[in-house]
Amino acid sequence: MEKITFNHKYIIGISFISALGGYLFGFDFAVISGALPFLRTQFMLDAWWEGFLTGSLALGCIVGCLIAGNIADRYGRKPGLMIAAIIFALSSIGIAFASSLTLFVVMRFMAGIGVGMASMLCPMYIAEISPAKVRGRNVAINQLTVVIGILITNLVNYFLADTGPDAWRWMFGLGVVPSLIFLIGVLWLPESPRWLVKAGRPEKANEVLLKIGSESFASSTFSDIEKSLVGVKKQSYKAVFEKSVRPAVIVGIILAVFQQLCGINVVFNYTSTIFESVGANLDRQLFETVAIGAVNLLFTLLAMWQVDKLGRKPLMLIGSLGLSIVYIILAFLLQNQFPASLVSAFVLLAISMYAISLAPVTWVLISEIFPNKIRGAASSVAIISLWGAYFILVFTFPVLAKKLGTFGPFYLYAAICFLGFLFIKKRVKETKGQTLEELEESFVRH
Repeated sequence: MEKITFNHKYIIGISFISALGGYLFGFDFAVISGALPFLRTQFMLDAWWEGFLTGSLALGCIVGCLIAGNIADRYGRKPGLMIAAIIFALSSIGIAFASSLTLFVVMRFMAGIGVGMASMLCPMYIAEISPAKVRGRNVAINQLTVVIGILITNLVNYFLADTGPDAWRWMFGLGVVPSLIFLIGVLWLPESPRWLVKAGRPEKANEVLLKIGSESFASSTFSDIEKSLVGVKKQSYKAVFEKSVRPAVIVGIILAVFQQLCGINVVFNYTSTIFESVGANLDRQLFETVAIGAVNLLFTLLAMWQVDKLGRKPLMLIGSLGLSIVYIILAFLLQNQFPASLVSAFVLLAISMYAISLAPVTWVLISEIFPNKIRGAASSVAIISLWGAYFILVFTFPVLAKKLGTFGPFYLYAAICFLGFLFIKKRVKETKGQTLEELEESFVRH
């Protein structure tokens, strides 16, 4: 029998191009942190509007996931990625020229549609074109581009901060550049072979599989895909909640919600609020966003190295328990007005815990655990849940911080992280090194 080999350069190339959607996700996610001090003055924001303006991205993400699920199943993964890139570009320009708070929120909601589409389609696409033994690493490339997007955006925000009260317009407007690069890159991508088989285009699917690996890889993968699609009808959201697939769907939804309610995105989005509460000036607040971006990148690289070696479950357990402990210490430091340098050390420790575990591994698991026949719709449901949880988190933080003090919410996040640790220990199975079709057997109730 012919030895199975892979075209690693090609696989990495198409994974990175697809993952540029993650860069744009990182951009839209991070840009608000540097812009908020300016937006508070520009639009006279109170705690309620600050939370809603920040969270409006998540509301758009929910719509984006719904659109992406439908487009991904009807027209393919590639058209969905192209539409996401166009939406990113248009919304960046729209926000930069926003003349009122209403227009700003509408444009940020539109940006969220692009983020939602990319957050669902990029990991799904990479999982479907990657061989099993490198799938975890390749899906984690998407998280790597997210954190590179966060770091570069934070650096740009830091250097733009001295350009005057309209600095925020440049911060948002520059997003048009990576959007256009992503759009050009997507034109070069092949369609997902799993979608092509499902769409009745076996010759084209085989052609793509032969570019990814040897003939024996192409034939065995093609056979596995065909078997997993036997008797599959058109996907519907109703099918996602059928008894046979419910265990996988429940795990996916809870992991998605936990990734947000663990609280770390408060640190990303409200860095300035947290450090202002311990007396840091604007320059120090923006510098902290850069430090957060750098630590986030470093530990995401560490996660990519370990996700296919150590495995998904151990990383998730380390991260959830570690965050719970760090949050309790961080809350105590904020409550007792410790120096900004000490608060910074524990903020960065929390970021490192998240970046090596919940951040990349949740996306890997969501892209893996759902059966082929419902992957598009089930991923959509899980990621809609994720963005719903993100909205709740970032909308409630300014209100909770005003009522309880900036430290108060972190005690709550510590409790959520401990509950997440218990859930992962009991319900999440290891998925490393198995094909998507093998995983279907272990997660689905027959």
